[in-house]
Amino acid sequence: MNGNPWTPSQLEQLRLLYPDSTCYEVAAAIGRSQKSVYTKAKSLGLHKSDAFLASERSGRIQRGKQHPSMIASQFRPGFIPWNKGTHFVAGGRSAETRFKAGQMPHNTSAVGDYRLNKEGHLQRKIGTTKGSNSKRWRGVAELIWCEANGPLPPKHLVVFRPGLFTNKLEEITLERIECISMAENARRNHPRSKSPELAKLVQLKGAITRQVNRIAKESQS
Repeated sequence: MNGNPWTPSQLEQLRLLYPDSTCYEVAAAIGRSQKSVYTKAKSLGLHKSDAFLASERSGRIQRGKQHPSMIASQFRPGFIPWNKGTHFVAGGRSAETRFKAGQMPHNTSAVGDYRLNKEGHLQRKIGTTKGSNSKRWRGVAELIWCEANGPLPPKHLVVFRPGLFTNKLEEITLERIECISMAENARRNHPRSKSPELAKLVQLKGAITRQVNRIAKESQS
């Protein structure tokens, strides 16, 4: 589908979703690749909203970014660290107390252990594969759904039904969860679905942006 021209419907969805959603969510919602979404958004002059850029969903460093103490401690151009070119060798009994190959810290979680991720969702450790957190931990809700229904369909995820979220193991049941497409998840989490007033502002912002781009192009021609 990515080789086909953009349809008017896809372009409208792009303008509506792009400012407040991740590129991945937009791509899933309209059925195009992330590269295609990014390229088209750039050509249309679309940008992420200030609210999205300020949120943790943007992936940007937030807290302390402009804090005076951080600015004061940053390296200045041309600064040479005192230990440049040196090789540190720990002394004393450090060699005796280092981790040996294959040795794990005493507080390493065992397969089957539970934890809460940063969003507050309960996860269970399912493996010890290095370098891939998703292969070591999976959401309990997803595991319960898959145990009852089999593997997740492509581009789908397991979520709690509206108003039924919980991170208590005994309360996570099939009645509380459902499997939905990533496109549907993006629509549910879009500001339009959460606040009618915010949705109107998003639409107004999009209309203003289109008018500004049009005027800018006409002034250059």
